[in-house]
Amino acid sequence: MTIADVGVRRVHTTEREAEQARGVLRDLRGPEGVLSVERGGQRTATLPPEVGRILQQVLDAVASGGTVTVGMVPNEVTTSTAAGILGVSRPTLMKMIRDGEIAAHKVGTHHRLKSEDVYAARRARRARERAAFMALLEEDDRFE
Repeated sequence: MTIADVGVRRVHTTEREAEQARGVLRDLRGPEGVLSVERGGQRTATLPPEVGRILQQVLDAVASGGTVTVGMVPNEVTTSTAAGILGVSRPTLMKMIRDGEIAAHKVGTHHRLKSEDVYAARRARRARERAAFMALLEEDDRFE
């Protein structure tokens, strides 16, 4: 499986949809509320807060306009998929596994990684990159 094999759906938002999403987001600001689903004017379900946060992130993306991509990644991914998510080559990922930088387990002769571990590694890498960039900016400011 490659990153291209992961279930992905892209939706191009219109300006009207973006404005509607911005309106909903304005209504969601303020004290904690409850999101619910109505059908025929009757409340049919109350959404758990975790689902509400996911939907709010989708609304944020729609409100900014452009293309919104929603994807599904299985709980376990191959090394090729993990490398694609991390933006590294497969040999680099294999070195990361050998060095203990990211957890993996074997299925037969093949390595598999938990997708949550891959995304955690990606977040950590991006945080390190941001920190290094900020340090570089501070260093640059000292010499001006």
